[in-house]
Amino acid sequence: MQHHSQSSITFHGLGIAPGLLQILEKLHYTEPTPIQRQAIPIAIEGKDVVGIAQTGTGKTLAFGIPIIQRLAREKGQGLVLLPTRELALQVDEELHKIGHPLGLKTAVLIGGTSLRPQITAISRSPHVIIATPGRLIDHLNQKTVRLEKVNILVLDEADRMLDMGFLPQIKKILYAVPKERQTMLFSATLPSDIVAIALHNMKLPIRVEIAPPGTTVERVTQEIFIVRKDAKMRLLDKILGEYNGSTLIFTRTKFGAKRVARAVRAMEHNAAEIHSNRSLNQRREALDGFKSGKYRVLVATDIAARGIDVRGIELVVNYDLPSQPGDYVHRIGRTARAGAEGHAISFVQPEEQRDIREIERLIRKNLRISQLPELPPARTGEAVSPSTASRARPRYGYGRRPHHLGREHGAPHHPRSFGRPPRPFYRFR
Repeated sequence: MQHHSQSSITFHGLGIAPGLLQILEKLHYTEPTPIQRQAIPIAIEGKDVVGIAQTGTGKTLAFGIPIIQRLAREKGQGLVLLPTRELALQVDEELHKIGHPLGLKTAVLIGGTSLRPQITAISRSPHVIIATPGRLIDHLNQKTVRLEKVNILVLDEADRMLDMGFLPQIKKILYAVPKERQTMLFSATLPSDIVAIALHNMKLPIRVEIAPPGTTVERVTQEIFIVRKDAKMRLLDKILGEYNGSTLIFTRTKFGAKRVARAVRAMEHNAAEIHSNRSLNQRREALDGFKSGKYRVLVATDIAARGIDVRGIELVVNYDLPSQPGDYVHRIGRTARAGAEGHAISFVQPEEQRDIREIERLIRKNLRISQLPELPPARTGEAVSPSTASRARPRYGYGRRPHHLGREHGAPHHPRSFGRPPRPFYRFR
């Protein structure tokens, strides 16, 4: 009995080959995470696996160790599909740590970079191809990659890939790989589309569930502020003055990320941004700078919610609430990683309280509403709320009031606007 409990908290006893165990020990990987403990023995036996676990729980090694062990002893090829470039690069980095001493070769096929170096990497017969679905389809269409040797397929962050609209590409890839293969699917949630993929493309998969969908990281504390749109930037200024550690700020749009990053730099904090308008090199520089401490603040859209694997993030700020309640879990999961503590703050506009109720239903807990602190005065050039804007500038286009309001209101007579108001001039932010 003592022997069993001892083996359950180390990598020994999971069916891992001695050579790989030595590599893990040298890398100071001593205690497997729950998903690793449950998935590795099943995957090493060659069985199909459906793993349900949050991000940051060690899923990369849960499929990476079985892939490396199998390809070290038999011919074949592994294929790992991921939703974002950042995740692909992180998986490649993690697999290299374990597989490099064994001569593991990989090819990373992602958008935002030239096809030529990727074609060169494919020509070297890599053991594992790590790809985003869109770029892999590009290579398949150009016949620069062949998948007939693939005997292990991994779909990582499967729910996120579907959220991003990759289902058609995934179906094409599943059609292109051999039917005789081992398939592992990892996801934080299990929507019906993923259940359908598992049923049609996997052989009696064994389900491994570490935490039910919507489970938040254990050691993250959460609070919300009810705040008007025009006061959000000043609240952010206040919070960044109170918290000294590394901070990750999420916005809903790439334009919002750019605006918030610019404002944070005006507050005299080192800040970088990650969103789809940034090139791969810019995104890597931002992420590396955030890891090294060059940037204290990183502003990101949901493209990075599952792609940022940085330990020691003290604070996550939801400057905008996510469009999907499930993304809230992934965002705040960027802090309190690997057993550390962390804090998450969400800015909620008064009209968004229904969205908060949906998040609370998902995570099965009530979020604490904190009293709004006294805020610093507005900075020069700060955006105003729509309610303030309506008082600050004329409601209708080019300063004119519509004709139907009458001459007594100062509307100029204009024959083309007779009987109807001129078209409003809207300002897009």
